Amino acid sequence: MQKYLLIALGGAMGSVARYWVGSAISGRMGTRFPFGTLIINITACLLLGFTLTSFGRIAGLNPAWRFLLPIGFIGAYSTFSTYEWETLSILRSGAVSLAALYALGSLVLGLTATWCGAMLAEIV
Repeated sequence: MQKYLLIALGGAMGSVARYWVGSAISGRMGTRFPFGTLIINITACLLLGFTLTSFGRIAGLNPAWRFLLPIGFIGAYSTFSTYEWETLSILRSGAVSLAALYALGSLVLGLTATWCGAMLAEIV
């Protein structure tokens, strides 16, 4: 039962963080291009790469941390479904090259951020 509470707690914090970061970025950058979702997804990749690599290196780590952070917090903070919806919305508006830039940028930057998080965890 404890793992579900930890996932729920992490999820609540992650979804609030997602809303706050997305709103702050959209308020500054506008909404024509979904910078908020892009930055959230990239930082989620960085955090996931870092936490899973770090947790794999820590002997005797309490499994509760895996439920709280990668599953709960990062799982709720990440916005892949929003990313897909925004890509479709951009496509529907007729901005095919902008949609392609967003989709490809998310893929390349997300993979790079995940790798950077993993590498950072290995040197810390």
